Amino acid sequence: MAYSNRLQALLRLEQGHGMSDIAQARKAVVARVLEGDGSASRALRRAAFDNAGLAEPLGTLIGKVAKQATTVTDEDVAAAKASGLSEDQIFEIVVCAAIGQATRQYDAAVAALESATEKSSHAPRDPR
Repeated sequence: MAYSNRLQALLRLEQGHGMSDIAQARKAVVARVLEGDGSASRALRRAAFDNAGLAEPLGTLIGKVAKQATTVTDEDVAAAKASGLSEDQIFEIVVCAAIGQATRQYDAAVAALESATEKSSHAPRDPR
């Protein structure tokens, strides 16, 4: 019962019932990294955020950042730099990839919580 109450409280917070500042902050961060001024092009930042459509060697670097960040090596970064990107551009692209992956994970977790809460609210109650 307590677990279900916590899930429902978390979902209310996410839906703007008390923590709209956080939802707004998340949107602002995403908008800033994708649409704000930067050294990397907006298209490249979007591709990194989505982890899609990146040519090598950037695809390898961003794939690692998104899926298994501990495997990123100095060589991965050096290869991205050798492809013509500046350190600032690489930094921005890596940040976009990390925020993109975090956003996907967060959205999936919220969807799972909503689904679990919906199912638990329709479950028969223990008659005891």
